[in-house]
Amino acid sequence: MSTPAIAVENVTVHYGEVLALDAASLTVDPARICGLVGMNGSGKSTLFKVIMGMVKPDAGTVRIGGQPPSKARREGGIGYVPQSEEVDWQFPLSVRDVVMMGRYGHQGFTRRASKADRAAVDEALDRVELGDYAGRQIGQLSGGQKKRAFVARGIAQGATIMLLDEPFAGVDKRSEATITRLLRELASDGCTILVSTHDLHALPQLCDEAVLLMHKVLMHGPPERVLQPENLAMAFGLDVLNRKEAG
Repeated sequence: MSTPAIAVENVTVHYGEVLALDAASLTVDPARICGLVGMNGSGKSTLFKVIMGMVKPDAGTVRIGGQPPSKARREGGIGYVPQSEEVDWQFPLSVRDVVMMGRYGHQGFTRRASKADRAAVDEALDRVELGDYAGRQIGQLSGGQKKRAFVARGIAQGATIMLLDEPFAGVDKRSEATITRLLRELASDGCTILVSTHDLHALPQLCDEAVLLMHKVLMHGPPERVLQPENLAMAFGLDVLNRKEAG
């Protein structure tokens, strides 16, 4: 039996008196795409931070490929595509600079790019179809292009786990289709992908499995089952059922 790519077991996290995660458990096998579904404040971002080793749980365990998350992150095993509001798009970095950040773990203290680093960045940019935009300031890209630039950073890094926080927010349908195709290709290459999204319509085409989160994992299974209205109502409230009936 293979080691799970992501193994979260009975993880509880508090921020002061606020309960963010309540004995949450989640296992994702290698080369799978898992959708993370839940309303704002349900613990999705906290779960990401726990997986990346940025937040230490009050209770429970986390293993990434059998390793502690902090070790996996130091070794470049975890790539992260943030929400747009988490990034300062005015910062004077080119698209190439952003993608090159994925190579820092390969460069030692000097942070001097080698021929292999530059080749990895070029290959990653070509793969996400941003090669022609490499010299452009990152904030000048469209919403979908910005997301792809951060996916390219993970590719250049050699990440085997990719976490994406709302990758379809603020992108058009063409960019959504491009990102979906790219993530499916990465999974085919063996990458494990966890995607937090409010775009429920995109889940069946993108994901192999889905998780319904409301501080704890309410359900984990095929997207078609997780997205049944009666299941969504557990996490989003009865208005989901009402909207479905009204439609």
